This record gives sequence, C-alpha cells and structure tokens, in this order.
Amino acid sequence: MPETSEIPVLTIDGPSGSGKGTISRAVAARLGWHYLDSGALYRAVGVAAGWADLDLADPAALVRCAFDTDIGFRADPAGEPRVIINGVDATDELRTETAGAAASAIAAIPEVRSALRDRQRAFRRAPGLVADGRDMGTVIFPDAGHKVFLTASADERAERRYKQLKDKGVSVTLDGLLREILARDARDAHRAVAPLRPADDAVRIDTTGLGIEAVVERVLALVQP
Repeated sequence: MPETSEIPVLTIDGPSGSGKGTISRAVAARLGWHYLDSGALYRAVGVAAGWADLDLADPAALVRCAFDTDIGFRADPAGEPRVIINGVDATDELRTETAGAAASAIAAIPEVRSALRDRQRAFRRAPGLVADGRDMGTVIFPDAGHKVFLTASADERAERRYKQLKDKGVSVTLDGLLREILARDARDAHRAVAPLRPADDAVRIDTTGLGIEAVVERVLALVQP
C-alpha cells in the first residue's frame, strides 16, 4: 500500500459556476480516481445547521455542527453522486442557492475550515484523487502534483447556473443569480482564511465559451501528457 503522500492528487479550484464540479467528475471517471466535492461538505454543514435552526453568526455552534454532522457519499443506480446527512439523502437541498449562501458564510469561519480539513484529506486514496473546491491546491493539498484553476466570466457562470436550475424546475432569475455570484466571488476572495485564489503552480483555464469535453481534454493532457 503506497504512502498517502505518494498517492497522486489533481486539484481543480475555481469560483462558483466555473464548471469545476462537472469537469472534476468527468476527469475522475476517465482516470479511474476517487473524487472529492469539497463544497458539498460545507453545504452539508450549512444544511445541518439549518435543520438545527442554528444561527449562522454563532461560530461556536457551527463548529460543533461541523464535528457532529455525519456526512456520507454514495452513488445512485445511475451512478450520480448522492450526499447523505445524518442518514437523510439531502442531495437536492444541497444544490439550492440557500445552501450555497450558507456554505459561503460558514466557509469564512476559520474553526469550521479546520474542523473539515482532515475529512477532506482522508479522501486521498489509491489510485488517486481529483479534488474540486476553492482551496484544494492552496491549503488542503498543497503538495498535489497537478493543479488547475478554472475561471469563466460572471455572465456565463450565471447563465450556466440559470439553465441548470431551470432544468430542475427551480424558479430563479438571471439577474438575481448574477448578483449572488458576484457577491459570493467577493466573499470568497476576501475572506481572511483560505481566500479563493489560484495556487502559484496552478494552470489557469478560462472555460468561457468552451464545451465540457474540450475542458476535460485540456485537464487530462496535464495529467497524462
């Protein structure tokens, strides 16, 4: 069994709507590696906090929630990932804008980030890991052999999110999503701990106007030159 530090890791970071989740899942499937959706962990804590009616302005309560919440992942019959929170399938609730806003607020609390750090690093298992998030390459896996930072224009990211939610029957407006994305960008980039930024050794890929397969191939070329 290889030492943990010898297990290869590809980190894919970027802002909301840059396509990192879709690209990461596709790349992990092509490589046959494990996949970590780090944002799902923060969203899960946010959902659990909501269920417990916790105050998002109470760091101590949120830290307890981060430690106490049981978060599991499994695939449905179609192979799609499902997130189980305290025994309840909360995948659909995790993808709401409310959960995203809660995750962003929670992620700004240093003690919560610390509480979830070891959980994220535990996903590093043979034969390899594709980890997507906002600080995978800078904080969680700084020794990763391959790092990517995805970007896209705010307008395109809002459009992608709009189509995604509309397809799920969620009532949203494009203007409202654009405002939320810009606000989240500002929070993520300016938080005191682990702000959203590319790792110094990350390869930046602007996905504006690019199809999923084109981005997947560019990422795979970095891992399998």
